[in-house]
Amino acid sequence: MKAGGARGLLYLHGFRSSPLSWKARLLGEAMAAHGLADRFHCPALSHDPVAAVAQAEAALAEHGPCTLVGSSLGGYYATWLAEKHDLAAVLINPAVVAPLSLEAYVGPQTNLYTGETFAFTAAHVAALHALKAPAITPARYWLLVEEGDEVLDYREAVRRYAGCRQTVLPGGDHGFTRFPDFVPQIVESCGL
Repeated sequence: MKAGGARGLLYLHGFRSSPLSWKARLLGEAMAAHGLADRFHCPALSHDPVAAVAQAEAALAEHGPCTLVGSSLGGYYATWLAEKHDLAAVLINPAVVAPLSLEAYVGPQTNLYTGETFAFTAAHVAALHALKAPAITPARYWLLVEEGDEVLDYREAVRRYAGCRQTVLPGGDHGFTRFPDFVPQIVESCGL
């Protein structure tokens, strides 16, 4: 995975999540501990995929090239953005088939951290279809998955990111239980 000129780290959280998630907070705290607080960016992404990608692109426009770190649905967005903007990305239990995975969530939803309620619609699922990167450049990615992910089948990610740097761990869950162990390596991989 090449970070090539990254000026920061852009963390993209998952569906129904927020910058208050434990992974976002741990990563932000680690960046701050290294004197890099001003290079950590984590927007509160909209539930609308088009708006979420626009928010991420606005952050890239404002802060310059960043290494992307995407968790779950954020990993799906990170793949789209990495290919479009020639960026490196760390993917944590990414939603590889997000449109299919999230079809079951059409209807009223609640953000797990903010309590905000929103309607997730078939139009949002269609937007996710449009955001699938048709091909990936293996050198861009570091895939981190736990086999015990109860939400997504880790094997889909292993297949999708074949040829990429991969760390596949037994056990765990969708939240990626071993995330604290990898924070130092993630920060280092950004080349900051």
